[in-house]
Amino acid sequence: MSERGLTADQIDTSVAHPARMYDYYLGGRDNYEVDRDAAERIISALPSIVDGARANRAFLHRAVHTLVTEHGIRQILDIGTGIPTSPNTHEVAQSVEPTTRVVYVDNDPIVAVHAQARLTSVGHTAFIPGDVRQLDEILTRVDEDGLIDFSQPVGVLMLALLHFLNDQEDPAAVVGRLRDALPAGSYLVISHGTRDRATMESFEPLAELMDVYRHATAALNLRTYQQVLSFFEGFELLDPGLVSVSAWRPAPGSTEPPWIGIYGGLGRKL
Repeated sequence: MSERGLTADQIDTSVAHPARMYDYYLGGRDNYEVDRDAAERIISALPSIVDGARANRAFLHRAVHTLVTEHGIRQILDIGTGIPTSPNTHEVAQSVEPTTRVVYVDNDPIVAVHAQARLTSVGHTAFIPGDVRQLDEILTRVDEDGLIDFSQPVGVLMLALLHFLNDQEDPAAVVGRLRDALPAGSYLVISHGTRDRATMESFEPLAELMDVYRHATAALNLRTYQQVLSFFEGFELLDPGLVSVSAWRPAPGSTEPPWIGIYGGLGRKL
């Protein structure tokens, strides 16, 4: 669990970190040589990882816009937010409705440092350190601090998060605990990596991908369509259902590849 008040010199830069690698895929500068080396290994083996990161980010923007514009969501809990990359969740949401409250959560010290500088300097935004594996602590904190009103619908984002939980950590149970805490009419947005559609030709690059993350601070756990779909138990998926993130309500004239190895979906709690 992260601590408030961390400074950059307290961050471990000896091991690659998925959040910093993701920042590198997106063209960011908040990463270190160890992250760039790890990311370049993956890019060399699987160049589509860059398209995947960008498509996942675009999916986030479209999903948040949908929540605020079409479903009137006015409070969003973004768990595993990662290093800030503009436009961030609050920028998308508040461009539609300025009073939308956004609470960011992450367990990475470097995210905490950047969040304190970039995400909490505007109104109706907050950051708390937290690990989704200790979800009850997060829910208690945002409730007791008055950051989220659980008597009203909430939009919860879990973007590229659950694939960093292994089967022993039971991501389905984590999502189930979240579902039980949310009032009816709340929404859940998930994106999750998959090896579906992998062929013999693409197996070797995937093996390289898995090996790099295995030696980073969090291993990657790719799951099937049915496994990801099971996370939405108790939620009604909005059209077009669970699909590749690039196929989820693509913007007119989108040039994103039709298939990205990341599933994305938005569900409404029944």
